[in-house]
Amino acid sequence: MPEQPTGAYRQFSVLIISSGRDAHLANTVLGINRSTLLPAEIVLCYMNQPGAVPPASSVPLRVVHLDTGPGAPLPLGAGRNAAAAAARFPVLVFLDVDCIPAPTMFEVLLADAGRTGGLVMAAPRYLAAGADVAAWAGSGDAEVLFRDSIAHHARSALAPEPGRPALPSAEYALFWSLGFAVAQDDFHRIGGFDESFAGYGGEDTDFAFTARREGVPLAFSAAVMFHQHHGVHRPPLQHLDSIVVNARAFRRKWGNWPMTGWLDAFAEAGYVAWDPAGSDLRLLRSPGPAELAAVRVDAPY
Repeated sequence: MPEQPTGAYRQFSVLIISSGRDAHLANTVLGINRSTLLPAEIVLCYMNQPGAVPPASSVPLRVVHLDTGPGAPLPLGAGRNAAAAAARFPVLVFLDVDCIPAPTMFEVLLADAGRTGGLVMAAPRYLAAGADVAAWAGSGDAEVLFRDSIAHHARSALAPEPGRPALPSAEYALFWSLGFAVAQDDFHRIGGFDESFAGYGGEDTDFAFTARREGVPLAFSAAVMFHQHHGVHRPPLQHLDSIVVNARAFRRKWGNWPMTGWLDAFAEAGYVAWDPAGSDLRLLRSPGPAELAAVRVDAPY
């Protein structure tokens, strides 16, 4: 039986941002409703989806909308901030729209957060293309999701063994915003997400670096979430423009480059000119449809 969270950490809001991801969202909300520790509310921020109909939920679910107009990058940071501003409870759990919480995720995560404070990240497992999510949806048997998922090869060591408490960490560069808990007070101390980052790439690392600067601790929890499969691009050429813009912004702000693996791959393929030791990053060309198709794979991550 997982340790139960105490005090303020039993009263929490789950925050989700979504844009055109209705099927994944329905599974995530279903998982929230099946949790052994239920949130007080779900706050759902729809980005550029004004006519969206939210999924059914026995947990109270409130909707906020954020519209940036056609052609603009998705306002991921602004969406998370809007959801946080609407939250009514002292602890926030940010959960990506494609992450199904394991039944005990909130119990474990909030118990850890009560001990460590600060940012506490859950451990993602990645569902395969053939994962039988429909069987889980029908039965509620989370063992199906464990069976059909794998841990991230480069990040699995961050989390402790199941049943062990969260590990304090100085690895702020490895924080992801897929699923994490933070008290409202610490979120405001960090200042929320920097809304000058637009579209994909860098905004969660920036958030973590700001937390480090402000003395907000970081820990990694054994709490499990299941990342729903949607195929990936290696490297993520579909986000090339926003990654370049956000990488430049991050370099100006922090003095070092983020996403270096992706920038290396873009430079090697001739999409960007990049000086890892300097401040130069320039977009040389954009990929065409055939190039995008060539780097799309059905791997879990």
